[in-house]
Amino acid sequence: MRLRLPRVSFSYRRGLRPRIAFAFAIGGLLLASTISLATLALTRQNLLAERDETAFSVFANNGRRVRNELTSETDDEGRRAIVERLRQTSGTFPLLRVGDEWTSADPLVFNQQAVPASLLQLVESGTPARMRSRIGNSTAIVSAVPIPGTPTDAIYFEAAPLDDIEETLDTLAFILFGVAAVTTLFAAAFGWWAAGRLLNPLFKVRTAAEALAAGALDTRLTPPEDADLASLTASFNEMARALEERIARDARFASEVSHELRSPLMTLTASVEVLYNMADDLGERGRTALDLLSDDIQRFRRLVEDLLEINRYDVGTADLEAEEVHIVEFVQHAIFQFGLDSTAVVDFEAAPGVEDTVLLADKRRLGRVVSNLVDNASKYGDGEVRVSLDRHDGLVHLGVEDNGPGVTPGERRLIFDRFHRGRAGGRRGRDSGSGLGLALVAEHVGLHGGRVWVEDRPGSTPGARFVVELPVTSTGDAPETDLAL
Repeated sequence: MRLRLPRVSFSYRRGLRPRIAFAFAIGGLLLASTISLATLALTRQNLLAERDETAFSVFANNGRRVRNELTSETDDEGRRAIVERLRQTSGTFPLLRVGDEWTSADPLVFNQQAVPASLLQLVESGTPARMRSRIGNSTAIVSAVPIPGTPTDAIYFEAAPLDDIEETLDTLAFILFGVAAVTTLFAAAFGWWAAGRLLNPLFKVRTAAEALAAGALDTRLTPPEDADLASLTASFNEMARALEERIARDARFASEVSHELRSPLMTLTASVEVLYNMADDLGERGRTALDLLSDDIQRFRRLVEDLLEINRYDVGTADLEAEEVHIVEFVQHAIFQFGLDSTAVVDFEAAPGVEDTVLLADKRRLGRVVSNLVDNASKYGDGEVRVSLDRHDGLVHLGVEDNGPGVTPGERRLIFDRFHRGRAGGRRGRDSGSGLGLALVAEHVGLHGGRVWVEDRPGSTPGARFVVELPVTSTGDAPETDLAL
């Protein structure tokens, strides 16, 4: 049996503007680094070449002085005096070998152990030589030459330190590193600015698209002067125009169909009422069929009414007839009216401090919000509903809970879309509604400046909790208003 491991894919997404700024930063870093490295290399080459010439000139002059001053009678003290004078006048580190005797002006810095073996081998063969070598903790130019014309087998060595050049190069490298860092930051900032200028038309397109999605169907883009962007703007405006016409056409169709259906519905409703008056003459099967027909007509009537209400939002004619409403009494009355046509058990609870809360609301629309949510909870929660009211920071929260299966996270946004009835929709044995109830709730609440969402029921009890959030107008004694929905 083969064991198949799951494929794991990693994706790292960034916005276009940060990517452009990052590309500019990388480009600036590469350019600054290249220039810095080239500058450092050329400076090092020039400084070392200049120091080579200077060191060779000093070495040649010191070699002639050693040849002139060194004789067969020069003893150890004389040789020491020669190298010390050279040390003082030239600033280098001289080293003299006469036979097997080594004389150094500074034995701790430059002695016979510091002489490179390859250099010593060359100069012992009679060939002058020079090379760079490590002397202690620093680099130096080490030169060596045999001293001809002396009665002794003498070789003159000299070390010219490069400490000052190394310090200069280290300082220059630090400065260039700082320049490269600053250049990278400036390049990133310039890339961010340039990306903003470049993407500004796309930001406008995004803003216009968001406005279209929010319902502003008359949104259009101003044609730009840039010919390359003119085609994009024209395409967007054409799409927006077509979308506006399509939605307007659909809204007109829904409105016309709904209006055309109202007359037949009234006729059917009246006919059913007549049949109910003759129910005693019908058999049991006839009365059952009549009940089914009546239920379907009522469902159809609600669908037509919901379509007409939705159409008002689509065409922009939904007006808010706001007045002061005592929220606790209003919700209680809405629940009472719902109970007249339902067998659901509704439990109501108002938190302390909510009793005197007054909202500025459209009573008809707010009543539909309460009845639709309670009706939805009773259908999917086996007839047990809990309604609660509380207040937080100038906002009233109306909660409607059920003990049904709940709403999955993937459906919590879709459930407020039109004709979306969730997992329980589409079964005739259960009145699942028209699929417009929660969509109307969202529209009504949005018209009041509030919002609605669904979450899990608090605690370990399964079920869903719909929450309506509305702004508070004031608190105090409620005005005497008609509570009729």
